[in-house]
Amino acid sequence: MGKTLDNVYKHQSLVYKYFLYVVSVALIVFFFPKGGKFKYDFQKGKPWQYENLYAPIDFSIKKTTEEIEQEQSSIRDNKTHYYSFDASIVSNVQVEVAEELNTYFQSGDFSSGQRQSLRTLAEEVIDEVYAHGIFQTVPEAESIVVVRNNEAQPISRTDIIALEGAKRNVSERFAQAGSEGLSFLSAMIRNSLKSNLVYDEALTESALSDELSKISYTRGEVDQGKLIIAKGEIVEPEDFKILNSLKDEYESELWMGSNYYFILLGYTILVALVLIMLFLFLKRYRNEIFENNNKVTFIFFNILLMVLATTLMVKHYESYIYMVPLCILPLVLKNFFDARLGLFVHVLTVLILGFVVPNSFEYIFLQIIAGIVTILTASELYKRANLFISVGQITLIYIIGYFAFHAIHEGNLENIEWVLFGVFVLNGLLTLFAQPLIYMFEKLFGLISDVSLLELSDTNSKLLKELSDKAPGTFHHSLQVANLAEAAANEIGANAMLVRVGALYHDIGKMEQPTYFTENQITNVNPHDDLPPKESAKIIIDHVLNGIEIARKNNIPDRVIDFIRTHHGTTTVYYFFKKQQELEQEVDVDDFKYPGPIPFSKETAILMMSDSVEAASKSLKNPTFTIIDEFVEKIVKGQMQADQFLNANITLKEIELVKKVLKQKLTNIYHLRVEYPE
Repeated sequence: MGKTLDNVYKHQSLVYKYFLYVVSVALIVFFFPKGGKFKYDFQKGKPWQYENLYAPIDFSIKKTTEEIEQEQSSIRDNKTHYYSFDASIVSNVQVEVAEELNTYFQSGDFSSGQRQSLRTLAEEVIDEVYAHGIFQTVPEAESIVVVRNNEAQPISRTDIIALEGAKRNVSERFAQAGSEGLSFLSAMIRNSLKSNLVYDEALTESALSDELSKISYTRGEVDQGKLIIAKGEIVEPEDFKILNSLKDEYESELWMGSNYYFILLGYTILVALVLIMLFLFLKRYRNEIFENNNKVTFIFFNILLMVLATTLMVKHYESYIYMVPLCILPLVLKNFFDARLGLFVHVLTVLILGFVVPNSFEYIFLQIIAGIVTILTASELYKRANLFISVGQITLIYIIGYFAFHAIHEGNLENIEWVLFGVFVLNGLLTLFAQPLIYMFEKLFGLISDVSLLELSDTNSKLLKELSDKAPGTFHHSLQVANLAEAAANEIGANAMLVRVGALYHDIGKMEQPTYFTENQITNVNPHDDLPPKESAKIIIDHVLNGIEIARKNNIPDRVIDFIRTHHGTTTVYYFFKKQQELEQEVDVDDFKYPGPIPFSKETAILMMSDSVEAASKSLKNPTFTIIDEFVEKIVKGQMQADQFLNANITLKEIELVKKVLKQKLTNIYHLRVEYPE
């Protein structure tokens, strides 16, 4: 048991990668929409490339979204408006008119017969006017139903009467009856009339919902065994609808029952294969990233983030699938790592998403092209204009690509979904979110971007200011090394900004005891003269450890601290080692060696060469082209013989280019001129 645990502990990094791999595969498959995949690819207006297709099952022909929306719109436009008949208002009007008549009768001499006749006439007129009810204003709706005594009664446009119309009808009623002398009664009734039909919004919406629920989402059936389309036949719009209906039915049925587990197994195998390709790529071509679990986790986190965002969009807003800013993925990865890795991960992510998105070929084509454009155009993101230019080009590629596919599918420019152009523009705007996202990733995963490197390269920063105050000679040396290393990095295509920052901070440990380093000694007094060689060597060596400690206290990123660790590798403090040998025969060389590690990247290797060449160049007297050439060759050759570049992924050709740049720069520094023959 103890042996097993010991093995697990030794291989814990590999165990973590296995765990990350399994969890990532499981999460991606879990994110996928629950449905199988139709085994035929087809496009409207293109020939059917497979054998004759017969209906494998009975299925319904589904209406398109546009057809359903048109039906819904038609029902909403012609919906029935419901009004409630308020009988209490009619009663109140009758009571009000009766009371006014009684008051009127008291002012004159009326017989009981006349009084009864007038009351009866008033009641008849009121009943006639309120026969169908009175609206406040004439409604515009074509279909109107009046609810009276819990009974719904449709009312025709000819029977609709508004309050003003009802008052006119009362006047006409008395005129037709030859009752001009009863103008007082006509006025009483007109003044008392009120609208009694009240719009019932709740009942109207309820009836509308019932009508909408009755919409059929299908229009016909296809029986099993019926020929759907023959080989070579053009997929016409009607065929396209039938094939889409079969596809939906097939995929939904495929996911049911025992098929579920086979589909799940298929998805798992395909996703697992894609992620294995990623691990193999990292292991073979980016081993320094593969060995760093933090960086591997960061890459997988970004893949999962894009898969989650896209699958959620597929489930809920399939038409707006291109709103997901997938190009953020290569943008971010190129910023933290390199272009090749960014494009490779982007392509693998697009392949994963190709399983679940509609029109997978169109989607994969557009996203891969957009990813390539991102890699080719996005550089130096710390310059604000570069990101906007890159995003503009990505958006343009999406628009041109969609336009081309639409022309291929439709054969004309009709029915272009202009809303998709807005989606592409929104995609571009969301891609601009890469900048704050990069900042968040820096803090979350402890990575470093070009923007942060630019901030660190400011010589007015607190730590570099302190270095220039305490150790001005070291500060000047660091600036010179930064210039040399940056030029060399540009020559071989390494990260020039990272090298420059590493060079600026590589000797900050010398601030602890600046006078023990020759570049800071302003007098002829050398404090090493009073120390034994071993102790002097320890002070020199300790500037690496002190530098690491100072950098960590000042929250300098690990990628920059790597330059402090490795800029001397495991070389020997040769001067004091020789002095110690003069004092005793048996000398332990390990006491005079830097702790390392040796450089493990192009950038750290460039710094080691530049630092050694710049520091040693101070001892050159009357340098010539030949002297500088031999001088640089000797220093770099010594480092190579000491196996300092074994772990750095730098080639012999690149080392030659670095030496060439260092020679040119030193020639410029010493202002050497070509000697012409006399």
